[in-house]
Amino acid sequence: MPSTRPLGVGFIGSGFNAKFHMLGWTGVRDGDVRGVWSPNRKNATAAATYANELDVGECKPYKTITDMVADPNIDAIWLTGPNHARVENVEEIVQAVKSGKGDLRGIACEKPLARNVAEAKKVHELVKSVGLATGYLENQVFAPHVERGRMLLWARGAATTGRPYLARAAEEHSGPHMPWFWQGKLQGGGVLNDMMCHSALVVRHLLTKPGEPLSTVKPVRVTGHIASLKWTRPAYAAKLKKQMGNDVDYTKAPSEDFASLVIEFETNEGTIALGEASTSWSFIGAGLRLSAELLGPEYSLAWNSLDSGLNLFFSREVKGKAGEDLVEKQNAEMGLMPVVPNEAVAYGYEAEDRHFCRVFLGKEEPRLTFEDGVEVVKVLMTAYQSAEQGKTLSFPPKGIDQFMPAVAKGEWKGGK
Repeated sequence: MPSTRPLGVGFIGSGFNAKFHMLGWTGVRDGDVRGVWSPNRKNATAAATYANELDVGECKPYKTITDMVADPNIDAIWLTGPNHARVENVEEIVQAVKSGKGDLRGIACEKPLARNVAEAKKVHELVKSVGLATGYLENQVFAPHVERGRMLLWARGAATTGRPYLARAAEEHSGPHMPWFWQGKLQGGGVLNDMMCHSALVVRHLLTKPGEPLSTVKPVRVTGHIASLKWTRPAYAAKLKKQMGNDVDYTKAPSEDFASLVIEFETNEGTIALGEASTSWSFIGAGLRLSAELLGPEYSLAWNSLDSGLNLFFSREVKGKAGEDLVEKQNAEMGLMPVVPNEAVAYGYEAEDRHFCRVFLGKEEPRLTFEDGVEVVKVLMTAYQSAEQGKTLSFPPKGIDQFMPAVAKGEWKGGK
């Protein structure tokens, strides 16, 4: 039965991603941010303070995940911690539920679900073993421009001239904030594993008729390519090591900073549709740039997150500290620069958090579950395998459940 009180949400993770969700929570009426756990107590306290400052719930830090699950004020968990801790975090949640220490309505997990298919399936099976509802957090699918454009094109263009046949998506910026993202063994790869999960799902989403399941647009062939274009250059490898610490040495153990992907889909009508996606940590521009296109016989859609409608200009006389107050991953402090006024809304965080709160309260059916998260990881691993073999692969290829990219094993040398 639907619950009549707001969903009490606890966060595992206290970093950049968790705070982006909290910022989006200012527009969520069906849930309150009630707790944060992090292995770093100071960080958990800081994130809880941030949530309280935003007035998105009476939030407090917890000493352990089990303590948070055991609190009757916590109804659901948002997993936003590092990829390498995902399985361990889920194991503790599930054990707390199985032992009767706590009760939950659901678990939502930030992309990607895990570092590889084996881990993704384990996470899915663990949560399935305690019968909890799941939500796969993929914010770009919920971005207002993507949603509105998709709805209009399908309702007006596809309805009269035929379904779309080509979708494109990209996410590009100058690189992640934290050292673990740059380390293949911890993160599971490089930019392909970190960000292609967005773009690969967005192209499939755009090609899927609203109201129909993703399974009506089935991946059948995958071609992937990875490269290190910038961060293995000696000067930039030295700069990266200085910024991120000695564990991030791209002269010895690089990860890819650029990836491209082509997915050939077979639709339920028997036609072929294509998805083209690219991601980059070597992009230099105003800051984070998200983009998408959808093309059909007599129509098209185009979105660029930096076309925000608001621009500022600062001359050389304006001095200030480096920051990200105009746009995420901001690269400059002077000149003509675009501003994204509310990034949590523009990138889809607010809409996805609102949706999954309502899902766990029994008010809506989930648009994305852990099953979708497993499927995305399969696509990513197939792309890595394709890149390593230098050829297009049928999807899913044999043995993909056991496959681990050379980047994740520390064996990739930047394409050399």
